[in-house]
Amino acid sequence: MRYLALLALAALLASCGAGEKQTQALPILGNHKIDGADTAYHQIPDFAFVDQDSVLVTNATFEGKAYVADFFFTSCPTICPKVKKQMLRLYDKYKDDDRLMLLSYSIDPKRDTVGRLKVYAENLGVSSQKWRFVTGDKDKTYELAEDYLSIAREDPEAPGGFDHSGWLLLVDGKRHIRSFCDGTNPEKVDQFMKDIDWLLEHM
Repeated sequence: MRYLALLALAALLASCGAGEKQTQALPILGNHKIDGADTAYHQIPDFAFVDQDSVLVTNATFEGKAYVADFFFTSCPTICPKVKKQMLRLYDKYKDDDRLMLLSYSIDPKRDTVGRLKVYAENLGVSSQKWRFVTGDKDKTYELAEDYLSIAREDPEAPGGFDHSGWLLLVDGKRHIRSFCDGTNPEKVDQFMKDIDWLLEHM
């Protein structure tokens, strides 16, 4: 699957020391198309979902901004609580920075209704203007996960009935994936935040 392309860059993106500032330019991740001298870089395609306030969320919502995306479901018994703890770290650090937003896609739209996402966000104590929790068509969500180089699918053998990666993915204002990390690992998220800082400085 396309998400494996991220693994080849994991060592590179994690190469900076824990106390060092990110100084190297972030790559544009994904499968690119080369036509002669022209390169078409991988981009997140158009999407349309509904958030916890029943507001339509599309690519235009994030126009000119960077955002961090993840895939989750509210009843997840394993990695999602760990990932959300790290997403809350990002929320707290960047909540007053209008250049960055957070976006969480539910992979269980049958149960994760708008109302349920609203309660979930309220329990986290976060603002919908900063952090959108979205739900929509299941098949479109799973297809979109591949464009984010991630895993999202139903699996009766997996905890909670879904198989999904715990990636946090950094997307720039031109829909390019610029960095990722294991959202269950606080040390990886530390480095990820350095990548976010670099991107915000160079937007």
